[in-house]
Amino acid sequence: MSWINSVMARSFGRKPKAATNPQPNLVFAAPPTPREGAPVKRQTDSAFPRFQSMAGDQLSPRLNDRFASARIKLRSAFTPSQPITDRRMFAGRLDVLTTLIRSIEDQRVHVIMYGERGIGKTSLVHVLTQAAEEARYIVVYCSCGAGSTFDEIFRAVAADIPLLFHSGFAPTTNEAERGGTLADLLPATTLTPRLVADLFAKLTGTRVLVVLDEFDVCDSPEFRRNIAELIKNLSDRSIRTQLVIAGVAADLTELVEHIPSIRRNIFALQVPKMSATEVNHLVENGEELSGLTYDKSATDFIVFVANGSPYFASLLSHHSGLAAIDKGRTNVTVEDVSQAVDQALTEFRGRISKHSLVQIDQAAKSGVRHVLGVMAGAAIFNNGRFDDRDVDALYPSVANASSFKATLEDLAAKHVLLEAHDDEFGRGYRFAEEAVLPYLWILAAQQRFLENRKAGAPADRPVVPTTDKAPAADKPAEKATSAAIVTPRAAGRP
Repeated sequence: MSWINSVMARSFGRKPKAATNPQPNLVFAAPPTPREGAPVKRQTDSAFPRFQSMAGDQLSPRLNDRFASARIKLRSAFTPSQPITDRRMFAGRLDVLTTLIRSIEDQRVHVIMYGERGIGKTSLVHVLTQAAEEARYIVVYCSCGAGSTFDEIFRAVAADIPLLFHSGFAPTTNEAERGGTLADLLPATTLTPRLVADLFAKLTGTRVLVVLDEFDVCDSPEFRRNIAELIKNLSDRSIRTQLVIAGVAADLTELVEHIPSIRRNIFALQVPKMSATEVNHLVENGEELSGLTYDKSATDFIVFVANGSPYFASLLSHHSGLAAIDKGRTNVTVEDVSQAVDQALTEFRGRISKHSLVQIDQAAKSGVRHVLGVMAGAAIFNNGRFDDRDVDALYPSVANASSFKATLEDLAAKHVLLEAHDDEFGRGYRFAEEAVLPYLWILAAQQRFLENRKAGAPADRPVVPTTDKAPAADKPAEKATSAAIVTPRAAGRP
């Protein structure tokens, strides 16, 4: 029986035979009773787990030492679960930020940012809005929800714009002095793009940025059409209000309904992955804010596994810093990063369904998990997609490449980890479960980095398979002599 059929049988088919001598359920087994007269080990209060700092982010009186202080600083230096709000932690992408500012300020266009999860869109939005606020723009930030409506969003926007800036009200009028807003002028009827544009046309003495983050979360076609219509109205009338839209998408049309007439009114930016230099800068920023020092080899490890993802870089920097502090050190080593990777893998594994976990473990036994990990690295920055060209880059041997492509088709046909689909780019594959991608990639990258380090190879040597079999032919795969590309190609990719 092939490993694929074995997985299918375990997942969907036959039930395992009952054991003839079943073992006791240790989870519910009572703890052993201490023998009479034996000393009982007591749990001392000092050893009981406690929070390391107070709710106001002050040091706990019991832990007033430099390690407790470093721990508090580290939490602010690396925030993998939250976007960057402190400009000091904004690493790299200064050219991107400059381009966005020039588009808003000089070209007077509306901005749409899109890209993969964890690529740093929201952090970029926060830093952009800080720069706009410094220039005295009125910035209104809205995070869209699944049920967001045009009426709800723009009533909230109007409530944040002082009536003082409406051309029909002088600064000394009673309404302006009482702190009135544009919301006071809105009718009770449902708002339309034309009505909102008419209201914003009365603005004077300032400029307004309306930021719509998490735009992809709202599935309403009507909401998206209304936003596109508003963009057209604002642009055609040179109104002093501009939109900044950010969301997860593979391309522009996934975020905004297709209206050709607004193309000249927008600047669309696919947020790129970070370069190795930028990830290095991210770690250096964290060193400065936390007071920790990351060994060069530790930083190289983080850069290699992060693969351009600011989320991965921040997560590993955070966990490895805590690992060093727990050991009473302020310098972070490769061993600390390896521990951080293990912790991250545990977190990612916990987000994967049991069905996929069984298939991943079977893939490891059959020798294809590492190659699937490299494919996951390519898919992370390609909207979850990879295709035969990624396989060709991985396997220079035509025979082995053909063998692995056949295995991919077999996996997809049996719905084992992968799904095949045809689109305008040709035949492609996606992992059936999104949570599988980061897990497989980090697992493969960690293995490769440690192998490179043990062999004395360069730290940035590409992730390529060295021990995997070409499964369909059941022959060893030829070692790749060309770099396995784990980033999207410049053209011809979704």
